[in-house]
Amino acid sequence: MKEIYLDNAATTAVSPSAREAVLSALSENYGNPSSLHRKGSEAERFLRDTRETIAGGLRVKEKEIYFTSGGTESNNWAILGGARAKIRQGKHVITSAIEHPSVSESFRRLEQEGFELTVLPVDREGFIRPETLAQALRPDTVLVSLMAVNNEIGTVEPLDQLGALIKEKNPKTLFHADAVQAFGKIPLMPKSWGVDLLTGSSHKIHGPKGCGFLYISENARILPLIAGGGQEKGLRSGTENVPGIAGFGAAAKEALADLSENAAWMRRLRQQLKDGLLRLEGVSVNGPSDEAFAAPHLVSATFRGVCSEVLLHALEEKGIYVSAGSACSSHKREMSPVLKAIGLDKAQAESTLRFSLSRFNTEEEIESVLETLDALLPVLRRFTRR
Repeated sequence: MKEIYLDNAATTAVSPSAREAVLSALSENYGNPSSLHRKGSEAERFLRDTRETIAGGLRVKEKEIYFTSGGTESNNWAILGGARAKIRQGKHVITSAIEHPSVSESFRRLEQEGFELTVLPVDREGFIRPETLAQALRPDTVLVSLMAVNNEIGTVEPLDQLGALIKEKNPKTLFHADAVQAFGKIPLMPKSWGVDLLTGSSHKIHGPKGCGFLYISENARILPLIAGGGQEKGLRSGTENVPGIAGFGAAAKEALADLSENAAWMRRLRQQLKDGLLRLEGVSVNGPSDEAFAAPHLVSATFRGVCSEVLLHALEEKGIYVSAGSACSSHKREMSPVLKAIGLDKAQAESTLRFSLSRFNTEEEIESVLETLDALLPVLRRFTRR
């Protein structure tokens, strides 16, 4: 049975070039980048090359890219380190209702430290309205963190408008963007958008797990979370994950070199999938109605009268891998905050699946998924408890 993997927003398969880079750093160029001998210099070259690749893709300076263990650490560092560094300026922070837990939980920690948090609502398509942000901004607002691309419904937030608004209201306010689902998928221009801090992750773009980056504008100041040997200019201590960074660099080089072509291909597959889903009885698609503001690789769909977990496992038996929005039992995880924020009720959330694409998916795979759903849905609805 041929597998069809449509859970690429969770993680991606490592590309051949990234795998080779990891193996090289593990078996040949395995030195410590801080060592002064040749082995150390060879390892340090991986860091330099990857930093150069990421910086080029973002149109920023190499010295503004810092390596981390992944998106979660980068988000924690940006939020906690950024807010704590500006505590004398104020203790008001802003985020939205649809952020990743690594963002929302970091803000909960700031609340415990005495910061005041404003959580912005979104509309039914997941957009943060500029006027809502404008009303929330205050002279003592020290940090705003908003997601570039939502990881569940694919909404592409207008960071250029939101960033301009933040800097117009209060130029000293730090603006952080979680770009884990955006980097390598859509163009990102943090400097021209007024973004001071930006997060990216390796394993979302066919690189290895355990590696990410944080862009820190040279004009921004944040405090470190990890103390030790002074790596990453003293801001993120700990011996660098050279194999991970090497693989990340190879994956980033591929993703950024063919950004437009890859996005166009995934968008074509996304449209095929979305159109096919809407032809099925009792299926609706969540997220932006305007395709210009929809990520090329994400589709969230609600299947009326079918528990998402049951459908997920039914698809799994056919070799198709997707993810569920919320669990179908009150004894399991809570309803997705994202689906709740866009107005879905509990029953709808418990009937929602996320399909996420990569450049390696094919039209034949999408057609096979649609045919499988067309056969499964009537059977599953027949056995749904009422």
